[in-house]
Amino acid sequence: MTLPRLACVFLLYASCLVCPNDGVEIINGKEVVPHSMPYMALLENKQGPICGGTLISPKWVLTAAHCYNGTKKFNINKVMLGVHNLKNEENDSRQIREVKDFIIHPCYDSQEKVNDLMLIKLAKSVKETKTVSVLPLRKSVEDPPTGSTCLVAGWGYTKNKAKKGSDVLMSVNVTVIDRVKCNSKQYYNFKPTITRGHICAGSDGTNVADSCNGDSGGPLLCKRNLVGVTSFGEDCGRIQKPGVYAFLTEKQIKWIRKYVK
Repeated sequence: MTLPRLACVFLLYASCLVCPNDGVEIINGKEVVPHSMPYMALLENKQGPICGGTLISPKWVLTAAHCYNGTKKFNINKVMLGVHNLKNEENDSRQIREVKDFIIHPCYDSQEKVNDLMLIKLAKSVKETKTVSVLPLRKSVEDPPTGSTCLVAGWGYTKNKAKKGSDVLMSVNVTVIDRVKCNSKQYYNFKPTITRGHICAGSDGTNVADSCNGDSGGPLLCKRNLVGVTSFGEDCGRIQKPGVYAFLTEKQIKWIRKYVK
């Protein structure tokens, strides 16, 4: 069974409990240089952090649709930017914004796990600084070739079935895997079907590399461009069950630009 890489948090993040096998953190990664990814967003509800995201304009964050919870108690109510270490206040670098609106992709299908994209409109625009800045969308779309190296980042689990996420922002290089191979019997076996709207990326066949619980909604960067959004996987760090990312195709970027001027 494949599950979204979403941390289902019910206690404060200092001692959070996470749904088994549900979510995404960085496996075999390393701590990023503080504030070297100033577009990273941390999404929280009243219980603590639940997902990542990417600041794509001063008032908009791109994340995964499955991060949305229709119940008021557990839904995202705060977006934090300029964060590196969750335990440090970093008052001089952080900007915290309330959520004004959620726009879920109209063709999102939680069963087929397609179009797993959502836009979050902030109640107030951020001020761009050294620690908070926008990552613009690409003007042209390039499907990353099989075998190419991309980067994924987040505050999620650093090992499978961990009890809590990382205190600091982590990243890891992942290798793009052919969609046919990703649909093969040894991999996802069409459960669900990996489409052209997905990117499979994980181990290079030797070294384990993956996102994990809590990394959902974070960016997949190829050649420093925003190419995808962390969506789902089966467990974490399994060579034949790589992470799957929602691919920002031309059609998806057009949908985003409809709202983000």
